[in-house]
Amino acid sequence: MRDLTQGSITAHLLGMAAFIGISLIFQTLYFIIDLYFVARLGNASIAGVSAAGNVFFLALAASQLISIGVMATVAQAVGAKNEADANLMSDQAISMSLAGSVLMLVLGYAFGGAGVDALTADAASAAEGRAYLYAFIPSLALMFPTQAMVSALRGAGVTMPTMVLQTATVIINAILAPVLIAGVGTGVALGAAGAGWASTIASIVGAIGLVIMFPRVQSYLRLRLRTLKPKFGAWKRIIFIGLPTSIEFLLMFVIFVVIYWVIRDFGAEAQAGFGIGGRIMQSIFLPAMAIAFAAAPIAGQNFGAKRYDRVRETFKVTALIGSGIMLTLSLLCHIAPELMARPFTDDPEVLAITAEYLKVVSWNFVFSGLVMAGGSLFQGMGDTRPSMFASATRMVTFVVPAIWLSYLPNMRLEYVWYLSVASVVLQCALAMWLLSRTFKRKLAIPAAS
Repeated sequence: MRDLTQGSITAHLLGMAAFIGISLIFQTLYFIIDLYFVARLGNASIAGVSAAGNVFFLALAASQLISIGVMATVAQAVGAKNEADANLMSDQAISMSLAGSVLMLVLGYAFGGAGVDALTADAASAAEGRAYLYAFIPSLALMFPTQAMVSALRGAGVTMPTMVLQTATVIINAILAPVLIAGVGTGVALGAAGAGWASTIASIVGAIGLVIMFPRVQSYLRLRLRTLKPKFGAWKRIIFIGLPTSIEFLLMFVIFVVIYWVIRDFGAEAQAGFGIGGRIMQSIFLPAMAIAFAAAPIAGQNFGAKRYDRVRETFKVTALIGSGIMLTLSLLCHIAPELMARPFTDDPEVLAITAEYLKVVSWNFVFSGLVMAGGSLFQGMGDTRPSMFASATRMVTFVVPAIWLSYLPNMRLEYVWYLSVASVVLQCALAMWLLSRTFKRKLAIPAAS
């Protein structure tokens, strides 16, 4: 357990962010590695795997219900020096996550294929997407318990061991990807399905490793089967904090689905270009995401300890560092978008679409960074509803206008990208206003002396 209520906020933030950032980099490499080898199979494979990959956001949204709730409740309990409550919330989060895994398997295999068919532009892309998804679903199911355990450790200030484990799983995935996708060394090429199986096998190894590691890297949180019996009062506390964030991720899923649906008439090249651009954007967001992820447990522990001055300072430092990172990334996307896209495609049309997408959406990077910083503070304070409300505005400012644009005879792809930028700017403005109001309401009591 790491006490984040003492010492330099900046040092805590950068120290934890370094490990979280490495962890996120390797987690994202799952998708980059898959995309790289799948790209060798053609545009239909890229479009199909990218469309099927949207199910990842759906699973991520569901897993956030548990992971954000347990991170916040464990962090606040650690800050308040309440070891029993920290263990209660950790145990119950794992219990919830096992139920989530079963539900993911059932729903994924029952409805995932139909979802891929609805999003893809042609039959070839749909077939590739189905093949990938059916092999990838077990990995999505394992996301629930692994995220629950990782988030409980993060709430207690433990980040390095999980980073090491995720590094190992990505190395496994990197080794398996060319073997299973392209048949390197075996002569048996599974194509898009191989990408899904590579991730699933690596996820199984990672989940087993995490169960073994959990009680060995710290002694504050314990992992005992007899304590996993559901206690619905604890589930309610976790859900109260995690549900709004889960809905936020669900809204992200809806937005990506709408984009794929809106641009489907532009063909597999447009969907492939957007798929590549989206993956690149997720990857270059990682440094700012790491800062935001580190801020949540710092804010949570200090909020639990009633060190409200340090909660405010956490946001200031997070916003400053995150904005600097995002500004740098914006310049990179304006200067050399083709350079980032070229490893994934040599199709001139796909390359042009990817480059244009990155140039346009980079205008909202700084605003996205502020949204992430605000979201981490809402999580730490145990009330994520304001962040959800700000995200929900994009249903009005982006989804509805995008669907309307799709029916215009002179519709162009750039219209969707510019609309996305405008909606993020408005979301940021509302999120910052709501954060200011929350600070006044929750941080009104003088800091403990």
